[in-house]
Amino acid sequence: MNNIVTYALLIDDDKATSFFNKHMLLKHEAFRNVKVIQEPKNALEYLKNLDNPLHIKPELIFLDINMPFMNGWEFLKEFSNLEKQVINDTKIIMLSTSNDPNDMKKAIEHELVYDFINKPLSNTIINKMMEKHFSHKIAR
Repeated sequence: MNNIVTYALLIDDDKATSFFNKHMLLKHEAFRNVKVIQEPKNALEYLKNLDNPLHIKPELIFLDINMPFMNGWEFLKEFSNLEKQVINDTKIIMLSTSNDPNDMKKAIEHELVYDFINKPLSNTIINKMMEKHFSHKIAR
């Protein structure tokens, strides 16, 4: 695998978990750059302003479900209203500590969500996710 995901966005209100998950992603050979945004509303503003040269379109978004003010489901609803060039080619992975089978089912059935992963990330989890969702990009 050679730098398969150039840019990822991690949306999670938990600072410690975000710090750890960002560290795990950047330690992995597939990730070059990871931006953390704690507030989903701020992430939406970031994505609405991709014409700003400081804003890079993420190839992958890791989205927490349970956050105050706006949860992951509400983010997805707003994200689906963004311009098509923002939505296209951006994969969303729900990243949660939720044990609720309804959350997993809802995530898997959502048209914009590619997967549901339990926090925290590990090298094994990242490898499985990369193989499952990005194997077509792996140069063999």
